[in-house]
Amino acid sequence: MAVRITFHGAAGTVTGSKHLVELTRADGKSTRLLLDCGMFQGEALRNGRRDPNSHFGFEPESIDLLVLSHAHIDHSGLLPRLVAEGFKGPIWSTPATRDLCAIMLADSARIQEYDFAYDMKRANEQGRALESDGPLYVETDVPPTMELFQTIDYGESQELAPGITLSFSDAGHILGSAAVHLTIDDGDRVLRLSFTGDVGRYVDRLLPEPVPFPQADVVICESTYGDRDHALVAEAEEELLRHVTEVCVQRGGKLIIPAFSIGKTQEILYALNALSNAGRLPRLPVFVDSPLAISATDIVRRYDKLFRPEVREELRRDPDLFSFPGVEFVRSPDRSKQLNSMKKPCIIISASGMMEAGRVRHHLRNSLPDPANGVLAVGFCAPGTLGADLIAGDKHVRIFGETIPVNASVARMEFFSAHADRKELLRYLACQDPKKVDQLFLVHGVEKPLLALKGLCTEAGFQQVLIPRRGEAFNLA
Repeated sequence: MAVRITFHGAAGTVTGSKHLVELTRADGKSTRLLLDCGMFQGEALRNGRRDPNSHFGFEPESIDLLVLSHAHIDHSGLLPRLVAEGFKGPIWSTPATRDLCAIMLADSARIQEYDFAYDMKRANEQGRALESDGPLYVETDVPPTMELFQTIDYGESQELAPGITLSFSDAGHILGSAAVHLTIDDGDRVLRLSFTGDVGRYVDRLLPEPVPFPQADVVICESTYGDRDHALVAEAEEELLRHVTEVCVQRGGKLIIPAFSIGKTQEILYALNALSNAGRLPRLPVFVDSPLAISATDIVRRYDKLFRPEVREELRRDPDLFSFPGVEFVRSPDRSKQLNSMKKPCIIISASGMMEAGRVRHHLRNSLPDPANGVLAVGFCAPGTLGADLIAGDKHVRIFGETIPVNASVARMEFFSAHADRKELLRYLACQDPKKVDQLFLVHGVEKPLLALKGLCTEAGFQQVLIPRRGEAFNLA
C-alpha cells in the first residue's frame, strides 16, 4: 500500500482548505480522496498572480470522493466549481453541514454573480475592458452539487471505498463541524489519518467542547491562532457591553459588527440575548442584516440537539436564544438600504466576517467616515482582506472602487472566534500519544502562528512536525 498526500490549499495560508489523499494498493488500483474543497480569500487574491480559485492543481474528474469537515466557505466554497468541472463522486459530511452548505453555496454564487455584474457595469461606464473570467460558478451549479451529498452522524462508521473507512467527531467549531478520521487498510497495514478541520473552543458557549479523537498515525491540524490566547469567557460579555455603550450610548453612533453568517452571528445574538435577559443591554434597535445569517439561524434552531446540555436546558426557560426585544431580522434589500440613512444609534450585525463581500460592505462605506460610529471585528480576518486592513489601522480603505476615510473607531474581540487558541489546540491534541504519531502536519495558518505552534507541539513530544507548502506532497506509507 502506498499513501500520498498533497496540500493544495490552506498550506501557509488560512483559506482554501484542500488536501488530496491518494491510495495505491498492491494490485495497482487506486483511490483519490479530497479533504475539503475551500475557496481562497484575502491576500491570496491580491498578489497579482493568477486567481488560485480558478485552478485546483488536479483534474476534478480524477477525484473519486470527497470528505467535507464543515460548511465555511474557505472549506466548502469551491464545491460547485469542482462538480461543474467533472467531479461526480459522493460528498460526505454531517447532516448539519449539508443543510448549511445548501444555503451558503447558493449565497456565494449570488454574491459572485452580483459582483461580476457590478464590475462589468463600472468597466463599461469607464470605457475599459474587464479583466475577469466571470463568476467561479453560478447559482444553477449548486443543486447538482447538493445532490452528491451523503451524510453520517458523529461517531458512525462508513466504508467509503474498499479499505477506506470514515468516521466524524464533533470539532466544536460551528454547527455540524467535524474532525475527519480515516482508517486505510489494504490487508497488510492499517494507516489511521485524522484531519482536525477547524477546532472549536473550550468555553461555555452554544456548542460542546471538541471531542477527543482516536489515536492516529498521521494528524493534519489547523493552526489559525497557534501563537496567541483568547480572552476569558467572563470578560467577553462585559467587553461586548462596553463597546455597545461607548459607541451607541456615549457617542450616539452605529456599531457595525461584521460577522460570519454561520456560528459568529448566532454567538453574538446569544450573548446579546443574555445581556437583555439580565436587563443590562441598552434599549437599542439591533438589526441582523444578512439573509444568509437569518436562514442559518433557522437551521441552527432546528439542530438544537447539538447544543451543550446547559444550553438545551436554557431553552426550556427561553425558547428562542437568538431573539429579544429590539431585534429585527432584515431580508429585504430596500430595508437594508434604509439602515444606511438611519441616524439614530443602533447595532448592525451583517456578513461577511472578513468584510470581503455581502451587505456589510455597504454599511461600512456609509459608516466609516463618521467618528461617532464604530466597527467591532469579532473573528479572524485573513491577511489582505478589508477586515485585516481595518484592524491594522489603515486610515483609508477601498470599497466598491471608492477610497473611504476611516474615522470610525475600529476594535477587535477575539473571544467570539470559533477557532481554538494555542492552549486549546494543545489541549485538543493531548488525546494523542505523540510518540505514536508519525507525522503531524500544521495547516490553515500563516507563518507566525505556524512556527509558534510547531515549537509548542515539538515541546509536547511530537517527533515530526511539518509545515507543508502549497502543492507539496508527502508519502504517508
